Amino acid sequence: MREIVLDTETTGFDPFSGDRLVEIGAIELENHMPSGRTYHQYIHPDRDMPDEAFGVHGIGPDLLRNPRPPKDGEVILKDKPFFREVARAFLDFIGTDSRLIIHNAAFDMKFLNAELKWIGLPEIAYERAIDTLPMARKKFPGAPATLDALCRRFGIDNSSRTLHGALLDSEILAEVYLELIGGRQPDLVLAPVGKKSASATTGPQEAWRPTRRPAPLPPRITDEEAAAHAAFVEQLGDGALWKKFD
Repeated sequence: MREIVLDTETTGFDPFSGDRLVEIGAIELENHMPSGRTYHQYIHPDRDMPDEAFGVHGIGPDLLRNPRPPKDGEVILKDKPFFREVARAFLDFIGTDSRLIIHNAAFDMKFLNAELKWIGLPEIAYERAIDTLPMARKKFPGAPATLDALCRRFGIDNSSRTLHGALLDSEILAEVYLELIGGRQPDLVLAPVGKKSASATTGPQEAWRPTRRPAPLPPRITDEEAAAHAAFVEQLGDGALWKKFD
């Protein structure tokens, strides 16, 4: 089973009011395990970067309005490709039927499909998205369901998340998602497929195999219960399934 954990960063909240994508990050899961394949792309938004958006993700300060040398860690978008130049590679990465794991999927899907529509490429079916936001709200009613809050709840280290970043948020979301669907295995989560931890390859547990019991367990039903069951099976006739197990 292939799943893509995905996140985006944008210039604002609404593509139909002029906002655009500026970053896409995604990681591939195979059977709930990271495969090691990732997709990461900064995108030229063909517009300025609002100060409010820059304060959230630190991407692409508008050096035309506020000319200054870029600070360490700042991503300057004026030399990055436009979405139309990278859209096909992105679609190739997510494939046509892989499930998309997204926190607040309506937001990211709205931007992705708007950008795809504007350049004449097929939109992504919303049914492919698994939204971890309602999953978290259902699992923890009334509790905060932000990515940071879920990291605190599950004990996931997000200390490097001082600003939003699409690839980092995808990696964190992958851990949150695995917790939401039933809990991670500490020695395996976010280790690339094909690699095992030391504890998984050493010690007596590696050689252990289940064996047949030396003696069958005694029946737990009484003689009266066994007789009642036998009488019931007789009433079902010669074709009764139970008679094949006598």
